[in-house]
Amino acid sequence: MNKKNIYILGISAYYHDSAACIVKDGKILAAAQEERFSRKKHDHRFPNGAIKFCLEYAGIKASDLDLVAFYDKPFLKFERLLETYLTFAPAGIKSFIKAMPLWIKEKLWMKELIKKELGYEGKIIFPEHHESHAASAFFPSPFNEAAILTMDGVGEWTTSSYGVGKGSSIELWADIKFPHSPGLLYSAFTYYTGFKVNSGEYKVMGLAPYGEPKYKKLIYDHLIDVKDDGSFRMNMDYFNYCQGLTMTNSKFDKLFGGPPRVPETNLTQKDMDLARSLQDVTEEIVLKMGNHVYKETGYKNLTLAGGVALNCVANGKLLREGPFENIWIQPAAGDAGGALGAALIGWYCYLANPRIADAKTDLQGGSYLGPAFSDGEIESFIKKHNYPSKKLVEDELIKTVSKLIAEEKVIGWFDGRMEFGPRALGARSIIGDARSSKMQATMNIKIKFREGFRPFAPSVLFEKVNDYFEFEKESPYMLQVADVKKERRIKMTEDEERLWGIDKLNVVRSDIPAITHVDYSARLQTVHKETNPRYHKLISQFEKDTGCAVIINTSFNVRGEPIVCTPEDAYKCFMRTNIDYLVLGNYLLSKEDQKPLEKDVDWKKEFALD
Repeated sequence: MNKKNIYILGISAYYHDSAACIVKDGKILAAAQEERFSRKKHDHRFPNGAIKFCLEYAGIKASDLDLVAFYDKPFLKFERLLETYLTFAPAGIKSFIKAMPLWIKEKLWMKELIKKELGYEGKIIFPEHHESHAASAFFPSPFNEAAILTMDGVGEWTTSSYGVGKGSSIELWADIKFPHSPGLLYSAFTYYTGFKVNSGEYKVMGLAPYGEPKYKKLIYDHLIDVKDDGSFRMNMDYFNYCQGLTMTNSKFDKLFGGPPRVPETNLTQKDMDLARSLQDVTEEIVLKMGNHVYKETGYKNLTLAGGVALNCVANGKLLREGPFENIWIQPAAGDAGGALGAALIGWYCYLANPRIADAKTDLQGGSYLGPAFSDGEIESFIKKHNYPSKKLVEDELIKTVSKLIAEEKVIGWFDGRMEFGPRALGARSIIGDARSSKMQATMNIKIKFREGFRPFAPSVLFEKVNDYFEFEKESPYMLQVADVKKERRIKMTEDEERLWGIDKLNVVRSDIPAITHVDYSARLQTVHKETNPRYHKLISQFEKDTGCAVIINTSFNVRGEPIVCTPEDAYKCFMRTNIDYLVLGNYLLSKEDQKPLEKDVDWKKEFALD
């Protein structure tokens, strides 16, 4: 008689980036963010679409689940909100009135809501928010023993924590509590520089190299007191997020010489200098935290999660300058990954199952955990709409696409299972020639409809990474930054050296200029034959054709939209942009052959871009 399989569903919801994950006998079967199904970016609602996908992928119904795990404790979070409002009363009354109806109606009754939405009558567990982050960092990692560091905006009360993972257990030793938060500090400057909180933080990170750290001392003198161990306290006189509907207040404005930048207005040198100053402070906090965690735990391996762990520049500095030999970062480090962490807590901690790690291979499988579409499904989609296309065998497709990239064509690449997490990793990607000096501007303005300063990431063959970058480890999830090799850099002229701010953008800095940021850095994705053989094969062919083992990889979406999920999503994005060719599985579609979409949105007008 066969032993019954154990299925656990993990859920995160109601803050931002709702998601679901399903685990079968400890193996991560599927995981996805709700935004990919609802097409609402950073969708925070209950993840019905993601749950439906996970259950269908596992081939079960909700009634077959053995356990459901929600990623935080709603009652503790409600306690924090109430205490915060009472502390700042009556100043927080507007925020209180806005937040309470949803709590009273839904969030406090999470157990009942989950049972109702799923039609499920079994056991539900509620790990703490940072426990879920810690589990998402350690349990899928390749390490049997490791230190754990979590950093984000806020969970219930905790904003940062550290501890250890060993075998099938995790233990958090210490934390920093709200309102003192590395994530909220970063979000405050995101708001002040005119970007959207919980969405635009990575824009601030990308803007930082254009600036100088002119405001760093001001931040340390007035906003935050950081100790040698990385612990810190923030001066709440300058922030408004405890009691108001904005992140900063008039005292913050006065400190930095004016009100927040109006979104979509021109960026100034001040904005760039603020971004650089904040990034420097953040890197120093992360490095101090890392050193302290190493000193306290003694472990040579570190695992990271929480939204701040998506700061790949800080991650790169911690790996280069910190004490750890190896660092593994959860690819879905933000709240979406909490669903995965909660499910794994259910398997390892609640059900007390053993865990085996080989110190080499992580258990996330490249993070290709979302939906896939067969050639039959793609063919049905194409035939239903009568879209002109060619079906090619794999070798012919690879050779054709490699040639097109070398001709500076932009390719929408839709292949295999969709990525879990915010990064496109060669399954739902827009790709191009990293050697092209015009490709960054082309992709930013004509393809992504986004700010021209934004850098692009390279996908590089893992076995060739050190030929191009000062980096010798793996970075499969695009969460490490490294410098372009010195011998590949192009020496700037005296006039170019004198350039400031955004004027630096168009300077060709290396023989792979499209992915070389203004400080000679790049956010790496190492591509591995074991996890994405077809994408690896494509880049290998490109190297054979051109001598270059690097291509541009950016997410398959336009600004304001989630990464594409289905062939229909991909086709619409292809047609709404200046992407030249679309690959759907084994099908190749040329823009020149397609008819315009009927009654479609004007994306340039939508995003007020030329």
